[in-house]
Amino acid sequence: MREIILASASPQRKKILELINLDFKIHKSNFDESRIEIDNNNPNTYCLNLAAKKAKDVSMIFPESIVIGADTIVYHENTILGKPQNKSEALKHLNSLNNSSHIVYSAVSINIESLGIKETIIDQTTVTFNEISLDDINYYIDNFNPYERAGSYGIQDWSSLFVKKINGCYYNVVGFPLSKFYILFNKIKNK
Repeated sequence: MREIILASASPQRKKILELINLDFKIHKSNFDESRIEIDNNNPNTYCLNLAAKKAKDVSMIFPESIVIGADTIVYHENTILGKPQNKSEALKHLNSLNNSSHIVYSAVSINIESLGIKETIIDQTTVTFNEISLDDINYYIDNFNPYERAGSYGIQDWSSLFVKKINGCYYNVVGFPLSKFYILFNKIKNK
């Protein structure tokens, strides 16, 4: 089988792929996400585009390898909530998600540049938050790292206490739709 490269430095994505005993290397994409205009009217297309650009970036360096790019966004009230730039923005994100539902989109793109293979999937999960106190929101922001997470939270850490329910794939919310990825990967891995 070809060498497999994850085009992400996300520790969550690394852990998820390790669950299926995949032998892979990490080479973080240097694609500048700010080059893609945020499209609040088409969040799934925006997310797919980012995953594809990240995979393409690393595929150009490793054209014979299976390159996996991914992106995750939080979508709430017709707005994409990206990674917060500061505490004020994290507070704004978490206050807006408080006691309501939002959608988490995660896209994965698999490329083998030398063969012209470019396959992309997307998954969505609806997450509903409990009513959470301002004290709990501030505690989370001060003691955990919301700045590397779309929507300012990571369901796999202390903010799991915010979650009332999810409808869809848990791993999608963490940042990688494992089951959908595995189906696609099995179609491509031996090419």
